[in-house]
Parts: sequence; C-alpha cells; structure tokens
Amino acid sequence: MGSLGEGINHFAVDLFQQIRQSGRENIFFCPLSIMSALAMTSLGAREHTESQIQKVLHFNEITENKKGGTTVDPVSHRVEKPGYIHHQFQNLLTDLKKSTDAYELNIANRLYGEKTFLFLQAYMDNVKKFYLASVESADFVNAAEESRKMINSWVESQTNEKIKDLFPKDSLGSLTVLVLVNAVYFKGQWCQKFKKENTGEEKFWLNKDTSKSVQMMKQTDDFNFTSLEDMQVKILEIPYKGQELSMMVLLPNEVDGLQKLEDQLTAEKLIEWTSPQNMRERQVNLHLPRFKVEENYDLQATLEALGMVDAFNKEKADFSGMTGRRDLVVSKVLHKSFVEVNEEGTEAAAATGVVVVSTSVRIPDSFHCDHPFLFFIKHNKTNSILFYGRVSSP
Repeated sequence: MGSLGEGINHFAVDLFQQIRQSGRENIFFCPLSIMSALAMTSLGAREHTESQIQKVLHFNEITENKKGGTTVDPVSHRVEKPGYIHHQFQNLLTDLKKSTDAYELNIANRLYGEKTFLFLQAYMDNVKKFYLASVESADFVNAAEESRKMINSWVESQTNEKIKDLFPKDSLGSLTVLVLVNAVYFKGQWCQKFKKENTGEEKFWLNKDTSKSVQMMKQTDDFNFTSLEDMQVKILEIPYKGQELSMMVLLPNEVDGLQKLEDQLTAEKLIEWTSPQNMRERQVNLHLPRFKVEENYDLQATLEALGMVDAFNKEKADFSGMTGRRDLVVSKVLHKSFVEVNEEGTEAAAATGVVVVSTSVRIPDSFHCDHPFLFFIKHNKTNSILFYGRVSSP
C-alpha cells in the first residue's frame, strides 16, 4: 500500500464492515473526515497509544511502501516517524480545500481541550500545519453545557447547517478533557443532470417480498460501467461536474444480493473492481432513486474493535505529545453525516464525464437501482473515498 488514498479506502471498508454488524438499514459516513481527525490525535499520542491508532489507520502499511530513505533530524522525527503520512494529509486536504465553482466541499477538523490543560506549542503548530485545524480551549469543568453548544454551533456553521447537535445533551461533562470533532459538507452537481420530468414513482424492493414507492430518476447516457459475472454485481460511475469527483454505485444483480457482496468486500477488491482498466464506457439506461440519508455514530466501540483501545483507557492512554504529561484520554469520537441525492446532484458529497455522441444505434445496458445498493464518492486524482454508504431503504 503506497498512498494515503489506499489507506483511506482500507479504513473505509474496515469501518463499513464494523458498522454493518449493528443492523442499520442505511449507512453513510466520511472516512476521510474521521481519519484526519484521528490522525491529528495520533500526532500527540506516544508508545502503544500511538502505534494502535496508526495501525487502525493503516499508517504502517503506507509507510512500509515508502521508496528510499531520508535522514530526519531529531526535532522533526516525531512528525516524520510514520513516513510522510502527515505531509500526505496536508497535500490532500489542501487539494480538497481548493476553491472551485464545480462543487462545494468543506472538511472541518478541530480538537477541543479542557482549558486547564496546557497544550504543547509544537503539537498545536503541527495540527495547524498538517491538518489545517486548530486546538481550541473549552471550559468543560465549569461550563460543559455551554462548551457543548459552542462546539455544536461551530459544526453547524461548517456544514451549511446540515449537521446539528453533533453532541447531544449531557454527552460532555466536567470530566471531559479532550473532544475531537470532524464534520464534512459537500454539494455537487452531476455532469449530466437528470431531467425532473423523467422522474416518476417506482417500486424499490427492500427484499424479495417487500417494496416501497420511491421517486425514481432516469436518464440514458454514456457512463463508465462494468459487470462482474463472478460476483453477480454491476458497477457504474456517475460523474460530477468538474471532473474531479465521482459517485460509484455497486448494484447486485439480485434483489437480495447485497449480503453476498458485503461479505466478500475488501478494500483490495473495491480498488480493483472500480479501476479504470476494469470500467468501460457504455451507453446505460440508469434508474436511480432520490434518497436522503442522515446518520450519526458513536465510534468508540467500533474503533476499539479495530484495535484502538488504549486511547480510551485512562490507565493506559499516552497523549504526552499534546501536554508533556500523561493526563489525557479520549472520551468521545462522534461522527454525524448527511447526504441528499436528487436530479441536480448530491448534497453532502462530487465528478467524471465526457459525453460522447454516437450515431450508430446501440442497445443500452440497464442499471436499475430498484433494490439495495452500495455507493461511494471518490476523489479521482488520489483515488480516495470521501464518502461511503449503503442504501437499503431510500
């Protein structure tokens, strides 16, 4: 594994495989946002706490593939230790933050520390430098409720008011010393919008016996497409305006085929299946339901299951890289996400399309999303998954 993009994709599949065990119908999260916030935390972690976070984030594998060696001076050794990972984050986040009129994408990371804890300047400088974020003081001891409202208000402002009340009442208290926050907002338009007059009511099959009525959008156009015979799955790339982001949809052939796909899904397979070598431009008759998914996750148990254990254990947590003392423990990792897909495009998450007009008559392939499917939105240049989701019930 060479790049940060591959690391994000592995982390995305790891998280998805954990979250799907909870029995939720729909799933939607932003692996990049969660990963960058945890990576900020790892900057201040030491010993086992640090190595566990890095392992969960696949930093070790990204580092191992680094070609050639460079000598690092002792001062920067801490930041350079996981290879060039923090620099890769800096480059990716800078790239994603570039202003474009094709789409809006805002990734917000912040750490809130109890104000009686003095953070080391070196740590704060690195968080700001590599993660374009800040470490803020909060008065959890005397004003936990006000601090909670302040944090929620900041998240709301960063996500165009789509993410409200990230931290529910009483989720922060006088014992809270460190809160890490990640929020993300995206709004993008399809390269080729769906015509609203073509949208109509259709059945969406939740399983073989049960259906519900949904608003189904339709268009016939040229899309990158592949059909995996062995997996009984079809994959389609729906490009967003701007050529930088795409939505990939994985649709099982059978109404109840999603479980088999999910059981066999790995990051390696996902990367291989959706690689340009495997996709071909075909004329496709696409039916895609309008959908809106809003989810929130308390990620502590999920991260512990993946191996990040010490960070939450006050006896073992070592965040001495933040304060110089071993007096911090992560108390909460919450993530909330929102996505809305309609004829115009996607709000929450965006990008590839060349319209080729052919004069010969072709029979279009059919891609009818009228039963549960997976989707993800990726940054094409780095092949990084920005959002990952499952729609079982639009």
